Amino acid sequence: MAETFLAHESVVIDPPCRIGAGTRIWHFSHIMRDCSIGEACNLGQNVVVSPGCVIGNGVKIQNNVSVYTGVTLEDDVFCGPSMVFTNVINPRSHVERKHEYRPTLVRRGATIGANATIVCGVTLGRYCFVGAGAVVTRDVPDHALVVGNPARQRGWVCSCGERLDLSAKAAEDSSAACGACGASYRIRDAALSTNQESTWTTKP
Repeated sequence: MAETFLAHESVVIDPPCRIGAGTRIWHFSHIMRDCSIGEACNLGQNVVVSPGCVIGNGVKIQNNVSVYTGVTLEDDVFCGPSMVFTNVINPRSHVERKHEYRPTLVRRGATIGANATIVCGVTLGRYCFVGAGAVVTRDVPDHALVVGNPARQRGWVCSCGERLDLSAKAAEDSSAACGACGASYRIRDAALSTNQESTWTTKP
């Protein structure tokens, strides 16, 4: 049966693994055994996907990113150039800690900016936005904008990626609408919830 994904001739793929239809994998990348990569993904140059990783549909991984064992990327995640995942909290070259990997979960639609570092054991919420160069050491709420080292919340973002006119410490029941796509949001129980879905449409 013909392959339904595209991989450059320099790519190394270690069986067994599953790669979905329409996925593209570019120069000098390495897909290791027991991985699952969804449909319509784009993996840039020099990307490594370690054994057992799960990557959803529509994920974009830019150049020079390593997705280590224990990392799960849900649908529509964006990993910026040279961002970094980890899977051991206290690494030592002379101590074997493969049995101590801490899982990292990146929820649907999250964006991780270029050169950001994600310390293992955290969850990045749906449609959150991690700024370039940030160092994430704790969980990030859905739709939160975090920047800095260590990363701190500085606001909220729409599912289309535009910043909302809400402060990180907006009062309960505060609301805002996205000027780009029309989605509306409200703070409820210290979290951002959607009042009206985005009218943003993606390319087919």
